[in-house]
Amino acid sequence: MTSRKIHLVRHGRSAVDKDRPPHEWGLDPAGFPAISVLRDSGRLPRTARWFSSPEVKALETARRLTETVVTVVDELREHERHSTVWFGDPAEFRAVVRRAFEAPDEPALEGWEPLSATRDRLLPVVRRILTDHPEDEIVLAGHGTAWTLLASELTGRPPDLEAWSRLGMPDHWVVETAAG
Repeated sequence: MTSRKIHLVRHGRSAVDKDRPPHEWGLDPAGFPAISVLRDSGRLPRTARWFSSPEVKALETARRLTETVVTVVDELREHERHSTVWFGDPAEFRAVVRRAFEAPDEPALEGWEPLSATRDRLLPVVRRILTDHPEDEIVLAGHGTAWTLLASELTGRPPDLEAWSRLGMPDHWVVETAAG
């Protein structure tokens, strides 16, 4: 695989339901204006192949950002957190996610997949997308933790957890992959 840029989009603001795990949440309509701002910002490529996590909040975000076809790819889903543990303090949530990155082969919390499992499903499918579409700009719509992990894997740099903690909903960044 040669070096190239890919666009990573984090979904818009989630409609939080404390009784359901986060992968079941949709978008909060109060966050739609922020998605429109990103759509109209000129930061996203005009022509690109779009791929999305199957999670409703990611797919709805992608469909609000582009009029082109959005291909759903199951492996692009977020780091799985099959738990309804609610973190009233955002710092507590950030600490558990940091623990996931520090010990990627272990669940950071009961019901959470090891981050290495996220990597093992995410990285091969993204490499396949890049290989199958060598001439196209690629936009991936998904999630903050998965994209932080992916950016680290594609660039060969450590995960930037400070950048992760500052991500907006939605957010967008461009990653230049390492050659090879």
